[in-house]
Amino acid sequence: MSQEKTAVPVLTQVRQMTRNFWVANLIEAGERLAFFGVRAVLPLYLVGTASTSLGLSYSQKGIIYMVWALLQCLVPMVSGGYTEAYGYRRSMLTAFTINILGYCLMANAHGFWSMMAAGVLVGTGTAIFKPPVQGAVAKSLDAGNSGLGFGIFYWVVNIGGFIAPMAAAWARGNEENPTWSWVFYGAALVTAWNFIPALFLFEEPPPNPEAARKKPAQVFTETMGTLWADKSMLRFLLVVSGFWFMFMQLWDLLPNFIDEWVNTADVGAFLTSLLGSGAQSLLTASGGAKPEILINIDSFAIILLVLPLTWFFGRFSMMTSLVLGMAISLVGFIGSGATTSGMLCGLFIFVFAVGEIICSPKFSEYVGMTAPPDKKALYMGFSNIPFAIGWAAGNGLSGPLYDHFSSRAVFAKRMLVERFGLAPEAAAAIAPDQLLAALAEKMGAGALPQDAVRLLWDAYHPWKVWVVLGVVGLASLIGMVLNYRAAKASA
Repeated sequence: MSQEKTAVPVLTQVRQMTRNFWVANLIEAGERLAFFGVRAVLPLYLVGTASTSLGLSYSQKGIIYMVWALLQCLVPMVSGGYTEAYGYRRSMLTAFTINILGYCLMANAHGFWSMMAAGVLVGTGTAIFKPPVQGAVAKSLDAGNSGLGFGIFYWVVNIGGFIAPMAAAWARGNEENPTWSWVFYGAALVTAWNFIPALFLFEEPPPNPEAARKKPAQVFTETMGTLWADKSMLRFLLVVSGFWFMFMQLWDLLPNFIDEWVNTADVGAFLTSLLGSGAQSLLTASGGAKPEILINIDSFAIILLVLPLTWFFGRFSMMTSLVLGMAISLVGFIGSGATTSGMLCGLFIFVFAVGEIICSPKFSEYVGMTAPPDKKALYMGFSNIPFAIGWAAGNGLSGPLYDHFSSRAVFAKRMLVERFGLAPEAAAAIAPDQLLAALAEKMGAGALPQDAVRLLWDAYHPWKVWVVLGVVGLASLIGMVLNYRAAKASA
């Protein structure tokens, strides 16, 4: 890796950041607190075996997330143009209103279609929110402080992301006393709080008079035309989609995998020794760490390391950082699903986070600094294309793949029939939360539910789903290396 530029002193870079940069960070932290609080526990609520969950299948969950992903990530391609034309603050206020409605609907959802409607609302509101806040950050930075600025932005985002799962873990209660609706209403309240900084602290960037005179249809046409004309940006966005494919499955699928296959008692014991009785809200009824707490290692690592690592990698090219970050993340992604040990799973989540720290801020910096000065929000809207492809494709694939390769309920019923001779109708009639006990009873000799989990793991190898999904990340990494070589050859 060769050095590309001399690092500017950190304090000098910070002093050059405007008030709007910090206000945008404050608003983003609140939005992420609400969003990640919901997303941390929603996979467990949708598919969990407890009687208080919605009891959807992994394929149904995948469909909800796929539609959500397409809306949240493709709408900004258009809404970014509307933000430039009609105002940053107006876009934010519209987004907050839609998200509040979506979170309240989640608290009252009773099945697939009502949860789908809630996901559509939250996806649309979040889509409208992204271009103005990211565009405001990009407008507040320049070539001298953009690397550190986007690193700080990413750090602040993850403060909300770190606090959110712990707050959600407390709010949802446990298997004996579930209070899922508290999570969703809490997210609505946090979103409502964001009206205050948006109305009273945020400074509207100078309007674009030419854009303001355009009709919505014209904005849409020109937005699509701008994207299609910038072929190098379009190729870059397509290649980097594989990273976001992995990232979103860390949030959308890994909690379910941990819940079903990973013994988190070791992490629970560590938290208890560290926090004493204060750890109770972070634990399941059996004393293991809740899945969202392990996933939260990602945000914790980012808060701890993003600023020093962003400063260090500020001296290297954006492409160098992207390639290295994607390679490290790929190792963490596959490793997190290759073990039943809570501690090892947590370690690989940490490894993934290190790669994410190196890669993700550079992605935002690349898009933001490549954008023309008068099209920052528009291009930051384009930056959601990889999210759209990675998130939607990931959930479109992961639901059916998980049902085939990794579903504990499917495997338990299959073993009861094929190995222990239970009639298929009798196996199908067993409630999901009773399957392990039924299998342990058939095993005999005082077998416990955790013994049944180990038997299923050894027989069916549910870790294979992470290898299959990791192939997409590997393809993206290879594409980024080729893109990097092409960029160096043309330099």
